[in-house]
Amino acid sequence: MDLIKFENFYYRYKGNEEYALNNINLKIEDSKFILLCGETGSGKTTLIRCMNGLIPQFYTGFYKGKVELWNGRNTVETPIADLSTEIGIVFQNPENQLIAMNVEHEIAFGLENLGVPVKEISKKIKESASLTEIEHILDKAPFELSGGEQQRVAIASILVLEPKILILDEPTALLDPYMAKKIINLLNEIKNEKNISVIISEHRLDLLLPYAQEIILMKSGRVIEHGYREKVINGENFQTLRLNKPVIYSIFSILKNENLYDKTIPASIPEAIRSLK
Repeated sequence: MDLIKFENFYYRYKGNEEYALNNINLKIEDSKFILLCGETGSGKTTLIRCMNGLIPQFYTGFYKGKVELWNGRNTVETPIADLSTEIGIVFQNPENQLIAMNVEHEIAFGLENLGVPVKEISKKIKESASLTEIEHILDKAPFELSGGEQQRVAIASILVLEPKILILDEPTALLDPYMAKKIINLLNEIKNEKNISVIISEHRLDLLLPYAQEIILMKSGRVIEHGYREKVINGENFQTLRLNKPVIYSIFSILKNENLYDKTIPASIPEAIRSLK
């Protein structure tokens, strides 16, 4: 099932002459772990903003084409508040979207605004906190937390609404390598347990490639390729884009160019070991 579908979609910000997005035709299926990547300024964040109605409802500008959800709703006419229960977004700096006095109230905020009964809210808070492993900080204020903890709280506050899609814009940008790895592991677990689609825009491809099922490549406001990971990373588009490619990819790409390796380029060390047997 297609959860989101872009059809001939264009968008440029108010006051800009150039389009930030050009003729986007894209389908996002359910239960996928998707890596969104491209060079700086390629339009990744703008594409994300289109998925839950922030564009064009909040970020005004000129657009044409359409973005539709699986239930027939579109992102132009459907209020952002309604879209947020179906498509959740965690931004690069989670602190910017944490507004409550403590973590428990932060997770409850969206449910309270939807008029969910108190008993149901309490149950959902426990489930979301358990899934993101933040039960021990429910009484703490967001400003007291580390970057990794804030990221988990932001994710929990979205998951409690039970969206079909969880989107994250560079979730590891402010984290050290250890915490970044933990967050990506957590997201993979959430995807498998909740059977939702996870879309991550990220530059640290070494962390994401082992988990990604599909990759969306962007350049100059266009989606230049969308497909299964193995096909994309072994293609010309991935090779030529200026990306922070993983060391494992660079090594096997050189070996392949020197005719010392004739299989598909692996996405992780375990895959590389298996390919050499």
